[in-house]
Amino acid sequence: MNLPEKLYKYEAFTVQSLLNLKNQVVYFAPPSGFNDPYDCALRADVEEIRPDEIEKFRSIYLAKYWPDHVKEALESKAPDELRPMLMRVARAACEDVIERFIESRGVSCFSEVNDELLMWAHYSDKYQGVYLEFDTSTELFKKAKKVQYVDEMPKLNALSVFTDGKRGEVLDLFCTKSTAWKYEREWRVLHSEAGTAYTYPAEILTGIYFGPNISRDVLEVICLVLKGQNPSVRFWQGEISPSTFKVEFKEFTYISHLEAQNTDMPT
Repeated sequence: MNLPEKLYKYEAFTVQSLLNLKNQVVYFAPPSGFNDPYDCALRADVEEIRPDEIEKFRSIYLAKYWPDHVKEALESKAPDELRPMLMRVARAACEDVIERFIESRGVSCFSEVNDELLMWAHYSDKYQGVYLEFDTSTELFKKAKKVQYVDEMPKLNALSVFTDGKRGEVLDLFCTKSTAWKYEREWRVLHSEAGTAYTYPAEILTGIYFGPNISRDVLEVICLVLKGQNPSVRFWQGEISPSTFKVEFKEFTYISHLEAQNTDMPT
């Protein structure tokens, strides 16, 4: 899956979002605060263990995870006797990986689209917020993963859950959502530590799009902040289309009150 050249982050206007903008940081939030109860908390089932996987478990994982006296007892069991126990252990390990992820990992969410009405309503304070446009050819997005939307709970390979969440199959679980959220067209960047504020270079923020209902005061505050630290960022004002169900954007040049006074231009 090719990473889009641009990704967008929807934001409500708050003191914290303004500070993040001023400090040029992307915040990696813990999944426990997400509004979808299944998000990053899928109770994925484990696929039935195949005979060849049982033998692999014997040769590799028993030596790593079990003391010698237990290993000897398990090595003597036939595959059909061993399978139920391994399934219980795999399911418990899967739940443990998920719980530890929710408690410790950070996630930052982006979208491929900038005109989705539900996104503006849900994540940008009923069209009163903004969304940020980022250039993805930078370190921040090096390991971005596209969210997969599914109709049924995924199933994991039993052996994959014993690798402490490092294999791609387990990691993909944290980028899987119900098809009910497909309209978001989401990409995610994961961080090993929740609550991390990642500082990005000013130039990767290439545009800021203002919701149709944003107040003039809020717009001016944001424009003043960005003009002081990122002269190349582009400003776009959103308007509700009178003919179609969409938000349309028109680029504008922001002129501060003092600049207008000095050049005899209206603000």
